[in-house]
Amino acid sequence: MINTKKGIDWIIERLRKDQSPDGSWNYPFETGLSTDAYMIILLRTLELNDEELIQGLVSRILSKQEKNGAWKLYYDEGDGNLSATVEAYYALLYSGYTKKDDKRLRAAKRFILSKGGLEEVSIFTKVMLSLTGQYIWPDFSPLPIEFILLPHYFPINFYSLSVFGRANLTPIILLADNKFFIKTKNSPNLSELHIHRNQDNSWFRSSEYRSLFSFIEDGVKRLMGLPEQLHQLAIERAKKYMLDHLEPDGTFYSYFSSTFLLIFALLSLGYKKTEPIITKALNGLFAMKCEINGTPHMQYTTANIWNTSLIGYSLQAAGVSSDDSMVVEANRYLLEKQQHKFGDWVIHNPKTLPGGWGFSEVNTMNPDVDDTTASLRSLSRLVPHDRHAWDRGLEWLLSMQNDDGGWAAFEKNTDTKLFEFLPLEKGEFLLTDPSCADITGRTLEFLGNYTNLSRDHKAIQKGVNWLLKNQLMNGSWYGRWGVCYLYGTWGAVTGLVAAGIPTGHSSIQRAVNWLLSIQNGDGGWGESCHSDRKKTYVPLQASTLTHSGWALDTLISISEEPTSHIRKGITYLLDSLEKEDWTTAYPKGQGMAGAFYIHYHSYRYIFPLIALSHYQKKFES
Repeated sequence: MINTKKGIDWIIERLRKDQSPDGSWNYPFETGLSTDAYMIILLRTLELNDEELIQGLVSRILSKQEKNGAWKLYYDEGDGNLSATVEAYYALLYSGYTKKDDKRLRAAKRFILSKGGLEEVSIFTKVMLSLTGQYIWPDFSPLPIEFILLPHYFPINFYSLSVFGRANLTPIILLADNKFFIKTKNSPNLSELHIHRNQDNSWFRSSEYRSLFSFIEDGVKRLMGLPEQLHQLAIERAKKYMLDHLEPDGTFYSYFSSTFLLIFALLSLGYKKTEPIITKALNGLFAMKCEINGTPHMQYTTANIWNTSLIGYSLQAAGVSSDDSMVVEANRYLLEKQQHKFGDWVIHNPKTLPGGWGFSEVNTMNPDVDDTTASLRSLSRLVPHDRHAWDRGLEWLLSMQNDDGGWAAFEKNTDTKLFEFLPLEKGEFLLTDPSCADITGRTLEFLGNYTNLSRDHKAIQKGVNWLLKNQLMNGSWYGRWGVCYLYGTWGAVTGLVAAGIPTGHSSIQRAVNWLLSIQNGDGGWGESCHSDRKKTYVPLQASTLTHSGWALDTLISISEEPTSHIRKGITYLLDSLEKEDWTTAYPKGQGMAGAFYIHYHSYRYIFPLIALSHYQKKFES
């Protein structure tokens, strides 16, 4: 007979041990090597010789190199990732601690050339190379800087971009506008990585893009004013947008990439390397440093609120009292982090007061739907004591529902299809913020299980209809912020059940049949990051704790008894809780398909705990 108590108790005590003094959990938000490489390049460009940090980052980068000289984004990516390898190669050279004749760099160079050289790297890697004098800026910007002046009623405008897109593209269009770059006496020479010596500097070859560019230009020409005046006004508007969205720690929107770009954009506007605004931004990046296996990692952002909200909820689901000091401190931390500022979300949602939660403790103006439902779940037992915070959070959450019935991450109705014509790889992940199954499902799960809203409530019915409409033919749903179809299906099914959809409904049964068909022989589940690139489920050929937790929680939510599939999965979880191998470090989150993957160090505890607790409550009580 299965007994989940020992496993549940082990996870609870591990979480108790790992809690920070402020009540949060600051498990690393690990996102590969790009941020580590970019930090070396940034420090060398600014001629800031933090040798201890640079040496540590060099050690980390070298420790991740494959035998063929390449670097990967995830374990089963293939023989390597070209952009990641170029970034690592460049950073190692710029650090000064490895030379071109080092056998590890010679192997990396062979890989880069075999994949087409610098011409074939991603647009974002090209931007970084251009900023530092290693690549020629394109003949024209990906968007004319005057784009920022287009009025809201124009079919495509600055605020029809996602907030994440605005944060990164604003400094890019500024930098591309004046083709700014900065080199130092120690800049490496990467010219040998160009396959085609006569580099084509158009960057973009899409005829659709050319027509979209013309459309935007036509809109710009309708603006009142002389071209030069408009151009200068656009530069000032872009500068103001960046400065208005600096967090108290100095970062731009709390993201590494946008802060990195901000620093170069400020330099291009005439700021000196030593000015306080740049120093503060750098200090904000330094504060994101964490340590993993003895070497430093520059986090893309921190995940303390996300970790803490999920853990606070999962502990209470596992029977830990809301009066336990661990939960009390976690919930006190969450209450302190509820947001009171108006952010960009108000542009498309002007009639609602602030009340959501963000992802990082640094973030004060960019709440998101997922963190808001997760925080409210953890706080749900405190409602009688803090009704005001709860009501504000719930009101903000409901107001963020898209017109199509689903929920997106950061903003409302920010899903224009016109941006698909921009020549940015995976541009839909950067430029749009559409309704998605994982967030819509989890919002419904929260509304159905933690509020007093009737299941006939208009918001719930619209959400249910969106999910039913967006189920895929094989029974799964695509998850935007996790890997990937297992994530979306878990969110969708648990949301539909909480919203009152009967477990015998054909949509639910199709999802169950799909889950059962992909269970591994050891009882677990595992999904490859290839899924999001290929837009179809790709098995990992191994089971992971997190994927298995999602699949099991889905099955438990619709089962009246512990089926053999569920029992086998629970046994896998209990036998694997303490294992450490490549599957525990495999990314389970994603931000941009094919480019940005996240290893949440907290997930190996959170999602097995949720699945085990729900199993215990339903089948062992």
